[in-house]
Amino acid sequence: MRIASVIIFSLIILTSSCLYAQEKVPVAVSAKDSIPVTGKKKNIGSRYDSLSKAHSPRKAAIRSALLPGLGQIYNKKYWKLPIVYGALGTCAGIFIYNLGNYKDTKFAYRVKYNMRVFRTDSASFVNIKDNLKPLSEESLKFYRNQFRRDIDYSALVFILLWGLNVVDATVDAHLKSFDVSPDLSLRIKPGYSDLARTNGLSLILKIGK
Repeated sequence: MRIASVIIFSLIILTSSCLYAQEKVPVAVSAKDSIPVTGKKKNIGSRYDSLSKAHSPRKAAIRSALLPGLGQIYNKKYWKLPIVYGALGTCAGIFIYNLGNYKDTKFAYRVKYNMRVFRTDSASFVNIKDNLKPLSEESLKFYRNQFRRDIDYSALVFILLWGLNVVDATVDAHLKSFDVSPDLSLRIKPGYSDLARTNGLSLILKIGK
């Protein structure tokens, strides 16, 4: 399980670094957005700040790290819960399957080895699974090692899926505060482009009025 231990340690460091960066990196607000306006115009910077405070990506990441799916519930993305638990549940089932077969083949190999080398464990032969009794020592050793390797792989995939669950909840929480108000407009403008320094079509994104 050395591989799984290294992955767990790496994910803990990565998650901690991301949460620390989210706390320390300030949100840049332009001077135009910070100027109060009257009438029906809204302060874009203030609206973004209020949305960020109301829905924290840090809270979503912590909740998903503690319990898979909890961050998705916090983001109100309930349709993702079957995907999260389906993926993790399938991986956990494969892990349990490999673990059970590993124990059975390990036991069968040990009994047959002791019977041949030390002339012991003859009474334990009846406890070997019926499908494993006809197999040779080499076959049992091969299957034992294969199931042991599959245990590591299934544990590794489970940890990676848990990490993806945290990333998904964090990204969704960030998108919650993304401004999609009517103040945003996207249009195509033909003519000369100062940025490209040539004639053609320009894609212009206008924020605010």
